[in-house]
Parts: sequence; C-alpha cells; structure tokens
Amino acid sequence: MNAQTEAVPPKTGQRSPKAPNPSGDPTPEDALHQNCADSQGLSQRPVISVIVPIFNEDEVIPELYRRMVAVLGVIGQPWELICVNDGSRDESLSTLLSLREQDPRVKIINFSRNFGHQIAITAGMDYALGDAIAIIDADLQDPPELIEELFDKWREGYEVVYAVRAHRRGESRFKLWTASVFYRLLRRITDVEIPVNTGDFRLIDRQVLLTMRRLREKHRFMRGLSSWVGYRQIGIEYQRAERFAGDTKYPLSKMLRLTLDAITSFSYIPLRLSTYFGFFLAFASLLGIVVTTVLRLSGNNAFFGQASTLVAVLFLGGIQLIFLGIIGEYLARIYDDVKARPLYVVSKVYGYDDLDDPRNPP
Repeated sequence: MNAQTEAVPPKTGQRSPKAPNPSGDPTPEDALHQNCADSQGLSQRPVISVIVPIFNEDEVIPELYRRMVAVLGVIGQPWELICVNDGSRDESLSTLLSLREQDPRVKIINFSRNFGHQIAITAGMDYALGDAIAIIDADLQDPPELIEELFDKWREGYEVVYAVRAHRRGESRFKLWTASVFYRLLRRITDVEIPVNTGDFRLIDRQVLLTMRRLREKHRFMRGLSSWVGYRQIGIEYQRAERFAGDTKYPLSKMLRLTLDAITSFSYIPLRLSTYFGFFLAFASLLGIVVTTVLRLSGNNAFFGQASTLVAVLFLGGIQLIFLGIIGEYLARIYDDVKARPLYVVSKVYGYDDLDDPRNPP
C-alpha cells in the first residue's frame, strides 16, 4: 500500500471482539444490538465511511439501516453512515433524521434540490472521514453484506475493490442487453479500462478518495473516474437482487444521459468519427466525379435530373447536423466547467458541525 496522508490504524488490525450467542457464533441481530449500544464509533475517528445517495427512498431506509448496522457491527470497526438526501420529495429526510436521533453515527447531507446520483456520491466523498470508503445505492439491489468482503480485500492491500454483477435479477432483457452493449462499447472506445458489469458499488482507500476529490468536472461518471485514477484494484462477483421497494430512479432518459457523460468524459472517438467520415465522403465524391464523367462521355444519362442531387444534399446535410450535435455535446460540457459553479448546494448537514470545509477534514 502507498503511504497514507494521515496517521490511521493499520489495515491488518484485529477486529473488535463480538458477543457470542448460545451456538457460539454471532448473528447479525447480535451485532446490531451490540453495535447500537457500543459507543466506540462516537469517540473515535471512523475507519469505515459508507456513502448512500438517497432520492425518494423512504420505504427502503429502515431496512437499509438495519442491514447496514448489522454488517458494520460484524466488521467491528468504528464507522459512519453518510446519507446524501438528493432533493427527495417524500419523507426520506424525516426518516433519516429519526434514525440519527437513535444513532449519531448516521450523518446526513441535505441538498437544496436534486443534483443527481453521481453528484450525491461526490458530496459523500467530500465529507467522508474514514480510511476505507464504501459506496452503495439505497435500493438494496446491492447487498450491504458484501461490504465485509470488500473490506477484507482492502485490508489485504487493494485500494479499489469493486463489485461485479455476475447475475442481475428482476431486470428486463432490454435493460440487460443495453447494459452489456454500453460497457463493451465504452471499453473499446476509451483508453481507460473500465470493468464490465460494474456499478458504483465499491470500496476505496482514503488515498484514492483524496485523489478523486481533486477531480471536479460537472458531468461525472464516478465508476470511470475511480478506474482513471489507477491504484491497485480488484473485483468481487456477487448476485444482484431485485429492488427492495419503490420504483427505479434510473429510467431510460437518465441512462442515456449517463451514457453521454461517460463517453464524452473518457473518449474523443465521436469527434474523430467526423474526421474519418469526412475523408470517406471526400474520397467517395472524387470517385463519383470520375464515374459520372465517364458515364456522361459514354452517353449514359443515368445521372440527369435533380433527384440524385437532392438525395446527396440531404444525406450530407443530415451527416453534418449529426456531427454538429456531437461537437455541441462536448462544447456544452466545456461551457459548464468554465462557469465554475459548485457541483452542489447543501441546505444543511447533520453530524459535521465541526467541519469548516468538508474537503479539508481534520
């Protein structure tokens, strides 16, 4: 492992002892009750930070908290649960505040409006204090219990441990097909090796976190950025479950937007296509001039009239508009970055009262 930027407990440290049950082995329920009663996480700097973006997840939050506390209790290290409320319109914030009253290790970042899933992850990373930072969605499709395996790999010396979806239950064939095409296309047209069938569910080392905090582009593809920064990485396969409750927060429109962000952030191929296609059309035009000249001289009247000319003009006009649109996508992202607006606006934070600047934690 590379040297840490601040003094932290070694990754090879022993886990804290757990309360046995009559069978001799601790259960998740034992860990839940013991960990809620244990005050070690309130007096020590957290070793584990878990970031959970929240958008209209009121039905899921109680079960998410129960399972999260259980697995973190089994790991036996001080922890914090960072819930980023991304402009929820249901009772998500009230539910989170109720949990925080019971357990101060639950910390809340409340956005002034909805800024998007990738920005919510960024905000959680800006505030995280742990040495190992886990990122997981709130819908429980990604099992919180896998965090223990991710943490074990981190203690072995890996700085990025990502979860690989070996099987995805409850998703349509269209969703599975488009996801497969997306990841394989992205891998072919970018110089960054982004693992196939991975989401944002992963655990990163604090050194990776500090590096990623320096990347402040507006249109973010976080799983791509975590691959771009490098470091020692490994994947762990798992079975992805169906959503626990509620509706998906990633409809087709958001998926298309995320695809555009991913491609424009990590590839210039769409821009180069205009050059390649331009050369191809120029060569085809020269060839067409030669063919037309020969046919005219031989007395063939196949190319007389306006129909063929109109078709050629409309075809070239359509191609030009497509590539102007592609150029516009890149220019729009440059424009957003040049404006230098903050990535998000926080209405209020709960649990970070002592931090003047969240990006420079003590």
